[in-house]
Amino acid sequence: MNWFAIYTKPKAEDAVVQLLNNAGITTLNPKIIVRKYIRKKYIEVIEQFFPCYIFALFDEEKHAHMVRYTRGVKYIVGRERPLKVSPEIIGVIRDRMSGGIVTPLLEKFDTGERVLIKEGPFKDLYGIFQRHTPGKQRAMILLEALHFRLEVDNRSISKV
Repeated sequence: MNWFAIYTKPKAEDAVVQLLNNAGITTLNPKIIVRKYIRKKYIEVIEQFFPCYIFALFDEEKHAHMVRYTRGVKYIVGRERPLKVSPEIIGVIRDRMSGGIVTPLLEKFDTGERVLIKEGPFKDLYGIFQRHTPGKQRAMILLEALHFRLEVDNRSISKV
């Protein structure tokens, strides 16, 4: 038994996982919580960590045909033969998961470091990181263009 990556039709990951699980095949379908700036506010949305991909543990000789023809599956990743996914990779993903959700590692910023705002009303503006706001997933930065202090979501900034 080996792990394989399966390419699915768009938005069919959950249905494929359910069908494969019902057939006795172990699957891994990691998801991630993403904060999106929609209609002037941040909303947390659960999305696929690997859109259109899931992982399945099965015996290639016995189950490959059944997996290929499961509703929602486009193909098992690999040209002539399915490519095996290393158990270490699956282990790393599982170690980062809690309740099916992958917890991303947040970037660490040093005081005075230059950052870029990636989303929101101040998107594409640069700032200087000042500090993390305690108890929140937010950071205080000084906008270069306006010389104005601003509190933003940690995930919406990146190092320059």
